[in-house]
Order: sequence, then C-alpha cells, then structure tokens
Amino acid sequence: MIEADGLTKHFRAADGTVVKAVDGVSFAVSAGEMVGLLGANGVGKTTTMRLLATLLKPTAGTARIDGCDITTDPLGVRRRLGYLSATTGVPDRLTPREVLVSFGRLYGLEPAALAERVPHLLHVLGLEACAGRPCGRLSTGQRQRVSLGRALVHDPPALVLDEPTSGLDIVGARDLLDLLERLRGEGRSILVSTHRLHEIERRCDRFLIIDAGRIVAAGSREEMAAAPGGLEGAFFAAVEPGAAR
Repeated sequence: MIEADGLTKHFRAADGTVVKAVDGVSFAVSAGEMVGLLGANGVGKTTTMRLLATLLKPTAGTARIDGCDITTDPLGVRRRLGYLSATTGVPDRLTPREVLVSFGRLYGLEPAALAERVPHLLHVLGLEACAGRPCGRLSTGQRQRVSLGRALVHDPPALVLDEPTSGLDIVGARDLLDLLERLRGEGRSILVSTHRLHEIERRCDRFLIIDAGRIVAAGSREEMAAAPGGLEGAFFAAVEPGAAR
C-alpha cells in the first residue's frame, strides 16, 4: 500500500555543499499494518514523509501509494493518502465541523457524502461536543484530533502521520493511538513517526530506524522487543557511533 523504492532527497546548503536528507530509502507498509519510523531530529523522518505526501519532489528514486507514483501521479497519491504534519495547525477561527467540510470539499467530496462523512468523523474522533466551537478555543488534544480528521475526511486507504501524539498528555496520546489501531483493523496502511518509543512499542507491527537519511535497522515488534533493552535498546544500538550498518 505504501512503497518507497530508493527514495532520495538532496538539498544544497548555502555554502554549496550537498546535504543528503534522505539517501536511498526503501521499505513497504502493507494494508492492515502499522509501521513506526524512528529516528532523532534531523535524520530524515519528516523529509521522507513529505516526499510520500508529494510535498517535496525526490532527487532520485520514487514511492507509490496504493499503486500511484509520487512523481508521475501526485494527484492520485493525494486522493489515496491521509497526511498529518507535525507542524501544520488548524485555523483558530474555524470550527472542527468547518475544517472537515472545507477539506472534504478540497478532496472533491459531494455534499451528500460530506453530510454523512463529517458527522461520522466527529463521533469517531470524540469531537461532537465541541464541533461548533472555534478551534482556537480547543485543547491541544482536541486540535490534534481535528488535524487527524482532516487527514481522514476523504477516507484514504493509507496514512502517513508525523508525530501524531506531539503535545498530547498521556490520556490523549492513548486515545489517539487506540484510534489508529482501529483504523489499522479496518485495513488501512499506517506509517507513523514519533520520539516517544514507549507509546508505540506495543502498537506497531514493525519498526524502521532511520539515521543520516538511511534505514539502518528494521524488524518486527517481536524482534525489537527481544533485543537487550527492548525497542529502546535496539534503537540506540542502531544509531550510536560505530554501529554496524
């Protein structure tokens, strides 16, 4: 459902040097699978996700979302992908209902489909009680659920979520991850990045560890849990200086 094939993105710094933000990344996420993309700040996680979401053009390689190529069919990708950015907030003056309706229209949903889809999402996301309240007056957790609803409004088969629990307390993070597990159970393909390893250690089916723009380790939940120190131990063993590549 989500396939990266030699995905590469280079940037040119002010001094003319080439920065390899993503360097030949390849992986796949199947339908009904949630995969965690782990890495420190600045190692290529967000750039990889932006490439998948067609917000950046690759320097080399490509990726496909439900069979649509990010370079040759970006509109097809956007119709099939729900993308949650770690930095893009929701407009303060719009209500959750207005945000979902606006984005549903951008995705081409007809009024009849919106009339059914928006109330369903407000219920699933626990936003019914605040559906008519401006987003600027919502809690951080409520705003994050609105952002997730924006990514789900067109009912995409694949989700790419960058730090979805950022800013959430322990209860809000648990509720959001519970929702992601239900979405996975419906057959969606989910790629999620986070710094909070403990939150997803028992949630994801597999993990990819990225460092310096490359996938340096990958394994199932069981394989990572079996490492000394569990997932955290596997992570540091893969990224520490001198680790085998």
